Amino acid sequence: MRKLVLFMHISLDGFSTDSNGSMDWIKVDEEMFDYAGQRTKESDIALYGRGTFKLMESYWPTAADSPKSTKHDIEHSVWYNKVDKILASRTWKEPIPSKTRVLGDNLVSEIKKLKKQDGKDIIMFGSPTLAQSMIRENLIDDYWLFINPILLGRGTTIFKGLESKIMLKLMLNKTFSSGVVCLHYTLKADN
Repeated sequence: MRKLVLFMHISLDGFSTDSNGSMDWIKVDEEMFDYAGQRTKESDIALYGRGTFKLMESYWPTAADSPKSTKHDIEHSVWYNKVDKILASRTWKEPIPSKTRVLGDNLVSEIKKLKKQDGKDIIMFGSPTLAQSMIRENLIDDYWLFINPILLGRGTTIFKGLESKIMLKLMLNKTFSSGVVCLHYTLKADN
C-alpha cells in the first residue's frame, strides 16, 4: 500500500508562507537537496495544488537543460519528468501537461483509492491549502517538516481547521548546517 508523504518548509511558529504569500525566507541548500532527493526516489506519484503545480511546471521540465544546472536541478528535473503527477484543482483551464491528471471534486476519494494500491509513495511538496485539506481528512501518513529558524508571526498555516487531534510519532530528526531542522513524523497507530 502507498503512503501519502508531505514535504513542507515551515517557520518555527508554524507558517508555510508569510503574510504576503512569500516563501523567500525558506533556507535551502545542496545538503538539504541531497537529503530530500533520497526520499523523493521512494515515490512514483507527486501531488500538487494549483499554485505549486504552476511553479513546478514553470521550472522543472527543462531545469536540466541549462549549462548552469546544479546536480540537484538535473536529478530533480529527471524525476519530475518521469513521475506521474496529480493536480488538485477545480479551476484549471490550461492544457494538461503529459503524465498529469487533474482531480477536482473527487480528490479525497481518488487519493484513498491510490493509497490502497501497490506502488511507491505519493509525495506532496508544499501546496499549503491542499495540505490543510489532506490533514483534515487524516490522509497524510508521513510528515517531513523542515523547520526554518525564523518567526513570521502571520501567514498561511497547514494546520488551520483541524477539528480533532492527530497523534504523531517522531521517527527521526536532522539538523542541517543552515539551522533548518527536519522532523519526520508518522501517524500513531491509535488515530
